[in-house]
Amino acid sequence: MAIEQSADKMSLTRSIVRYDREAFSEIEDSIVTEFPLTIYVNGEEFATMVCTPTHFEEMVIGFLASEGVILFYKEIASLEIDESKGFAYVQLANGKTMQPAQYSKRVIGSCCGKSRQFYFQSDVKTTKTAVSAVTLSASQCIQLMKNMQEESTLFKGTGGVHNASIGTPEKLIVSRTDIGRHNALDKLYGYCLQNQIPVRDKVLVFSGRLSSEVLTKAAKIGVGVVLSKSAPTNLAIELAEDLNITAVGFIRGQSFNVYSHPERIHS
Repeated sequence: MAIEQSADKMSLTRSIVRYDREAFSEIEDSIVTEFPLTIYVNGEEFATMVCTPTHFEEMVIGFLASEGVILFYKEIASLEIDESKGFAYVQLANGKTMQPAQYSKRVIGSCCGKSRQFYFQSDVKTTKTAVSAVTLSASQCIQLMKNMQEESTLFKGTGGVHNASIGTPEKLIVSRTDIGRHNALDKLYGYCLQNQIPVRDKVLVFSGRLSSEVLTKAAKIGVGVVLSKSAPTNLAIELAEDLNITAVGFIRGQSFNVYSHPERIHS
């Protein structure tokens, strides 16, 4: 079967066999690209991320911030991407040293006096309770989701990626795509850190399911509203209530469900 790499490296075209209406046929199909990127911090291997090969720097920056390795972009002295070998080399400023155990040990922690379960020590350190005062109309929720979907050309072509955007109630600021939902969110986080974009008054728009991990990632970024095309899990809703985040799901057509802190959504 023939395989042809696309110009943007995010997908490839290959011949496949399709069955439809009691018949087989050979067609050309667009397949999303999967790419492993290994991150080294101060010369030590830190993590390997399997991702869509685009916006590497943003993803690495957002991931390190999510893990609590950095708080600000200026804490990175240098960041080099060797795409040919699949490596990212990060040197931290001010001689900051790594303590790997802090980023891998499973723990149960609590915050703000409430019972909350976290999987990793870094979650305890970096997850923030939202202080956002932003509000949206119902029509703005629907329009933001529509705008994100209209921009999702890779998903339309492959059906194999997650889409995420960050914006104001009036418009999207930036959108990112990845095979991994966490990667897409890290790319947004990295973009905001690189460009010093305040996120407290922003809205996160997401194509995938609102799991507890996605909700935790949103809290790390610092937004107060998360809009999703899909469903939430029960733990995600509990975390959203606890973290003062408005979780909106099943935004499809002209309807949606508000699962937590509905005071931010109005008619």
